[in-house]
Amino acid sequence: MPLTDPHDGHLPLEGSSTAAPGAGGDLGAGAPEPARPDPDDLPDAVPTGPDPVPATDAGAAGSDADPPGDGAADTDAADTDAAEATPPEPEPVLPEPVRQRIVALTAAVLPGLPADEVPVPLRRVAKFAPNRRARLGGSVIAAQLTADPLFRQRVTARVLTDAGDLGAAVVEGTAPAAADPVEVAALAYLVRPRGWRELIDASGAAVRAEADSAVVAELVREAEQRATRAEHDRAVARVEADKLRDELARVREELGQLREENRQLQRGLRETQARERRATELLATERGRAARAAADSDAELRRARARLAEAEAAAGVAKASAKEARSVDDARLWLLLETIGQAAVGLRRELALDPVDKLPADFVADAFTDAPAAQGGPAARARDTDDPARLDQLLALPRAHLVVDGYNVTKRGFGEMSLEQQRKRLITGLGGIAAQTGDEVTVVFDGAERMHGLPPTPRGVRVLFSRKGETADELIRRLVRAEPPGRPVVVVSSDREVADGVRRHGAYPLGADSLLRRLARS
Repeated sequence: MPLTDPHDGHLPLEGSSTAAPGAGGDLGAGAPEPARPDPDDLPDAVPTGPDPVPATDAGAAGSDADPPGDGAADTDAADTDAAEATPPEPEPVLPEPVRQRIVALTAAVLPGLPADEVPVPLRRVAKFAPNRRARLGGSVIAAQLTADPLFRQRVTARVLTDAGDLGAAVVEGTAPAAADPVEVAALAYLVRPRGWRELIDASGAAVRAEADSAVVAELVREAEQRATRAEHDRAVARVEADKLRDELARVREELGQLREENRQLQRGLRETQARERRATELLATERGRAARAAADSDAELRRARARLAEAEAAAGVAKASAKEARSVDDARLWLLLETIGQAAVGLRRELALDPVDKLPADFVADAFTDAPAAQGGPAARARDTDDPARLDQLLALPRAHLVVDGYNVTKRGFGEMSLEQQRKRLITGLGGIAAQTGDEVTVVFDGAERMHGLPPTPRGVRVLFSRKGETADELIRRLVRAEPPGRPVVVVSSDREVADGVRRHGAYPLGADSLLRRLARS
């Protein structure tokens, strides 16, 4: 019987059931199909009939139909004729492990066979790698073993050589008790001694028994796991039950506490309601008292308004009287001032004093000569204060003269600037003070000669530089001495010697901070 369909030029896929006439399948009908091989790894085409056997091998095929052994040598010609007259028995149903073992044994010995002893369909399979030979060519190998007894005998000879004592025992038709039943069944299928079908059946029974034992063991293991899980769940349930009992006890205790609190709250509510009733009664009483007090207050308010009207009338009379008295005082004061003014005019006419163009400080600036020191009354003019507001009070005096120690103020207020910028900023600020107060302002800087590049001097501000051999402190003291007694002179400097010197001549020394704050405010 051909291995493939006459209309198909390729090998059947692994697992297809190809059997000899009357066999019912390859290596046993009903066996599970193996995995499908890769079509690229299989031969491109196979012949449509069985591998032709050479004439020289025909006699060998007839003589090797039975496996080698002692029983084959003693068989007489009559038995052989009787066997040939008997129709071939169908192939037995092989367990899957036995079938796979037969294919593995055949695949292992396949490369060792001569090329002319390998059937054409298996010649390409013989070139596969060992691990792919049985997997991809299993169906072709099984079909050839079933359809080609001569090929099976050649494979059997090689397999028995490798099997050793186990192969000899199988040839004799016996199976050692300690032998692998799958191995015994595979060898029995290939060798086919007397009773080989019984060996295969026994192997199938052993394989099924092992499978049943594995199933039973798996069932037992699953049962044990379920029992373990059930025990664990039972323990967890007991723990949860204990927790729930504890929680129930705690809830009951809290419920008892809440009931007690509820009783206390109800008792407190009743007491509160009683107090509320008493408070309502007291409120009604107090409202009556408040109404009476309001009536009394209204009466008292009316009386107070009447007294206020009388007081306002008396105040109007007193105001009119005070206005008349003030008119008299204003007349007297005007008369006194008019008398003083006429006396001053008469004194100026008698002394023949004309208006002057220069002030004392101008004479000091022009001549740089010492003027006679003023005598009398300097202590009465001197004031010593560090209050910044004192500068505004002194500048408010009539005809005040403000003298400023220039670099002492600028280096304390904005020393990070250059000297030119310091001078410009101070002179500009002093111009604003002179414009606001109308006072005379003099600022003194150290310098042997007059500096160039000064900004235009604001109106009312005088800028002086000390000459060579003289300091600004000495020039400030000369300016103070040149002023007449009685004129307010304010000197701004944080130098202690300058302050002490001008104080002795009746000037008012102030710190540089007072002027800096005044400039910042402007």
